[in-house]
Amino acid sequence: MGAIASYLSGGFKRPSVLPGFGITLGFAVAYLSIIVLLPLSALVLRPATLGISGFVDVLLDQRVLAALRLSFGAAFIAALVNAFFGLIVSWMLVRYDFPFKRVVDALVDLPFALPTAVAGIALATIYAPNGWIGSLFAPLGVKIAFTPLGILLALIFIGLPFVVRSLQPVLQDLDREVEEAAVSLGASRWQTFRLVILPAILPALLTGFALAFARAVGEYGSVIFIAGNMPLVSEIAPLLIVIKLEQFDYAGAAAIGVIMLVASFLILLVINMVQRWSRRHEEH
Repeated sequence: MGAIASYLSGGFKRPSVLPGFGITLGFAVAYLSIIVLLPLSALVLRPATLGISGFVDVLLDQRVLAALRLSFGAAFIAALVNAFFGLIVSWMLVRYDFPFKRVVDALVDLPFALPTAVAGIALATIYAPNGWIGSLFAPLGVKIAFTPLGILLALIFIGLPFVVRSLQPVLQDLDREVEEAAVSLGASRWQTFRLVILPAILPALLTGFALAFARAVGEYGSVIFIAGNMPLVSEIAPLLIVIKLEQFDYAGAAAIGVIMLVASFLILLVINMVQRWSRRHEEH
C-alpha cells in the first residue's frame, strides 16, 4: 500500500517508452540535419557563385518569371478547387451511405498510389484533342491538353486526396446535435453551415489546402506529359530546373529552387498564421 501511495503521489515515475530526452533530442536533430538541413543549406549556398547580380538576373529572366507565375498560380487555383470539391467529397463519404461507398473511398487515394508519370500519360490521353473528353471540347475550340488548363487539371488530380483525408476525421467527430440545435433555433441551412460547421472544420480545411498547394507547386511527373512545355506559355518551374541541370547550369537551377523555396515558405507561413488565428477564434 505504501508503494502504491508513493506511486500515486509521484514518488515513482512511469518509465518512458522512448529513451531519455537527451538521446531523443540528439537523434532527432542529427536526423533532421542530414535529411533536411544539409540539402537545404547546399541549395541556398550553391547560387552564391552567381553573385547578387547573377541571382537577380535569374530572378528577372522572363522565362523564369513566366514559369514561376504558372507554377504558383496553377497550384493556388488547384488548391482552391480541391478545397471546395474536397469538402463535398469528404462530406458525402462521412454523412451518407450509398452503394460502393468503400470503392469510392479507395479511389480517393488513387493519386497517392499511381506513379505520377502514369497519371500524366493517362490525363494527356484522355484530354488530348482526339481523346475521350478532349474530343468533346475540340469542336468548341477549347483545347485542354498541352495548355495551362491541362496543367491545372493534373494539379487538381494529385491534390484532392490531401483535402479529403484532412477533413474526414474532423467531420466524423463533428457533433450532429449542435447542428440540430441550430436548426431548432431557426437557423437556415446556410447559417448552420457558416456559423456552426465551417468554424469547426476550417483549421482542417486550411491544412488540406496547404498540403495540396505544397504538393502542386513542386509537381513534375504528372504535369510534363500534359503541359506542352512551351516556354513562356506552359512551362512549369520544376521543368525549367531540370532543363538547366541538363545544361549543367547547376547554379541557375539552384537559384530557381531557392526562389521557389522562399516563395513557398512565405505562402505556407501565411496559411499557418490564418490557421492558428482560426483555432484561437474557435476556442474563444
